[in-house]
Amino acid sequence: MEAFVALFLTTFALVLGAAVADPDLLQDICVADLSSGVKVNGFPCKNPSSVGADDFFFAGLAKPGFTNNTMGSLVTGANVEKIPGLNTLGVSLSRIDYAPGGLNPPHTHPRATEVVFVLEGELEVGFITTSNVLISKSIRKGEIFVFPKGLVHFQKNIGMMPASVIAAFNSQLPGTQSLAATLFAATPTVPDDVLSKAFQIGTKQVQKIKSRLAPKK
Repeated sequence: MEAFVALFLTTFALVLGAAVADPDLLQDICVADLSSGVKVNGFPCKNPSSVGADDFFFAGLAKPGFTNNTMGSLVTGANVEKIPGLNTLGVSLSRIDYAPGGLNPPHTHPRATEVVFVLEGELEVGFITTSNVLISKSIRKGEIFVFPKGLVHFQKNIGMMPASVIAAFNSQLPGTQSLAATLFAATPTVPDDVLSKAFQIGTKQVQKIKSRLAPKK
């Protein structure tokens, strides 16, 4: 299995390296200076003299994440914010862990296509096209599924045991917009009448959903 994971990641890097979503790099490396106040499309480069191996290293995907939460899932990102050396390279990873019945709720990645490789368990996965067609499938350990860039998609653990996947993206920072949180927990809030009309529900129901999704203080 470890060899298959390595092959998957290598193949992913080679295939998407020729068609990355992010702009191509113009130098060998451009390690992100995450502390810089300069705003560019990405991150400015650190002084090469201060670059080291740790800028290209991250151990955060080695262990399962804690899934004791409302959705029963946890996404652990390995993007440019965690690995500064990914800056301008156009790739990143995440690990997603799911409790039995856990859900990674409907969301989009506005800047990347996603490929998931199942490490453990069985998942129901799917995405919805702009024609409102659902394309879904049950996937198991060792299998792969692709979510096209920008389309709404989800994953749910349909097994009796915990599940996990490695997700690969053709962007150093794919971005995530969870539909429920985006619409009902935005700051400032989306007007109640807009959500009421869009979802064909009463304003009291809108307010109830907002209260449930409000960030914990």
